[in-house]
Amino acid sequence: MNFGAGVPTVQVTDLKDGDFLLDVREDDEWQAGHAEGALHIPISEFVARYGELTEAAPQDGRVHVICRSGGRSAQVTMYLAQQGIDAANVDGGMQLWAETGRPVVTDDGRPGFVL
Repeated sequence: MNFGAGVPTVQVTDLKDGDFLLDVREDDEWQAGHAEGALHIPISEFVARYGELTEAAPQDGRVHVICRSGGRSAQVTMYLAQQGIDAANVDGGMQLWAETGRPVVTDDGRPGFVL
């Protein structure tokens, strides 16, 4: 999915363990499976819960934003960039995350799936 040159993008394969990941999918998607350690703020609640991100995000690091395929996360990435936050859209989202063999887990640590 291409959102133009204005949206910083990172490939799933370029992410390293410990990189900060923000998952903006809705609750049912998150509960089915997500990346371990990701912060979950659904796009539908994002503006109201923005403070949670600013408290959790690394001060000198990048926020990697992910959704199912890259559309919603691109919107949030653009918003964060407008706020002066170093953010990048994870190209291909959780679908590509799972396809590349990265672990997808549920809240209790069991294997999950991408909804």
